[in-house]
Amino acid sequence: MNDNRQEPEDFEAMLRKFLSGQPLDPEQLAKAAGLPIDPKALQEMLTQIGAAIAPGGQTEGVNWNLVQTQARKISAKNTVAVPESVGRSINTSTATGNLWLDEATDLGPISIEPKLLSRELWVADSIGLFRDLATPVAERMAIALTENFQENLPEDFAGMLSQASGIMKSAGSVMFAMQLGEALGKLSEEVLSGGDIGLPIFQEARPAFVAQNLANFVNSLEEEADQVYIYLAVRELAHSRLFKHSKWLRGYIVNLITSYASEITIDNTKIVELSEGFDPAEIGNIQKALESGALIAPRTDSQTRALERIETVLALIEGWVDCVTQAATKRLPRSLAIAETMRRKRASIGPAERTFLTLIGLELRPRKIREASSMWQQVTDAVGLEKRDAIWSHPDLLPTEQDIKDPAKLIERALKQNPDDEIDAALRDLLG
Repeated sequence: MNDNRQEPEDFEAMLRKFLSGQPLDPEQLAKAAGLPIDPKALQEMLTQIGAAIAPGGQTEGVNWNLVQTQARKISAKNTVAVPESVGRSINTSTATGNLWLDEATDLGPISIEPKLLSRELWVADSIGLFRDLATPVAERMAIALTENFQENLPEDFAGMLSQASGIMKSAGSVMFAMQLGEALGKLSEEVLSGGDIGLPIFQEARPAFVAQNLANFVNSLEEEADQVYIYLAVRELAHSRLFKHSKWLRGYIVNLITSYASEITIDNTKIVELSEGFDPAEIGNIQKALESGALIAPRTDSQTRALERIETVLALIEGWVDCVTQAATKRLPRSLAIAETMRRKRASIGPAERTFLTLIGLELRPRKIREASSMWQQVTDAVGLEKRDAIWSHPDLLPTEQDIKDPAKLIERALKQNPDDEIDAALRDLLG
């Protein structure tokens, strides 16, 4: 701890100084926002905060235009031109992959051509999905923190906070937006395809590939490039087919996340501990506490059930994609080796796990994905492609965590399913 440790009353004095309209310390704000400390970034942040707290500039919620601007700026930094040969390899691989997938799944093909994305375009196309995922959590966190401070600060200070709450919310929104933009910009350097974070970035199912990242990944492996391109194309196409068939699936997961977020509360004892040990030289500790979820109170029973269901559904998606991809790529001599490489990539905290962990504290464990893949294979062997894929017709038919562990009852239900059941499910889906 720094020798110049600031006591709680000093921290209160600093907040009073801020609320009275005196100049902000840009370096402390940058550290709190998880942003680089350089003159240009600091000036930009202060400009944005100034605009937010100016009369008429205060807004509710997350500034998504700022998120996108910040993310695209970062994503553009290391962008390079991709050779035309990469595009040809991707297009050839998707043509082959579609033919092979027809033999491995009963879900129909995607008629839309795959979209080749730059990192900037990935940010632009995915911002809608991240808005859906992050907004419920961010808004509930802001409300919970505000409620906590209003209830627990000294009376005179709480009154001042109440008067300036709009200003503080706007300034906090700017810092959150710039931090989220920073995270998305970095994520754009990692993702390989449109479905790489577990959910499709497009409302309308469409395969997409981040060409620069895909080429870098293929070149980093000691495998034949053609085989890797085909394998990854099949995975993305399988993911797109699933979400095209199950149009309800994307919204279903977002609703589960919203349900979880609605019950977020703040642990006041952690706030007290943080304020008592506050050190301006280590203001980054506040950011770490926010990012790690250390300030969030223990989950309620309903939150735990919601998180378990989210984890199960995401594992079912990834497990199905693994199972179908393995069947569709059996002609590739190195299919098993490439599949194992992808599993290791996922196990090393890849894009999907990092994104969900940051947003809602959800950890998608590779073990459960492997179990789900095994379950889908057992179902395939027992009931065939048509009845297996019919399970995705409606959320009521989705397997449970217990089904993943022991598929016997799931197989029994699938065997009893008949076309009338599928029609009823389709009607329920149509009528909402």
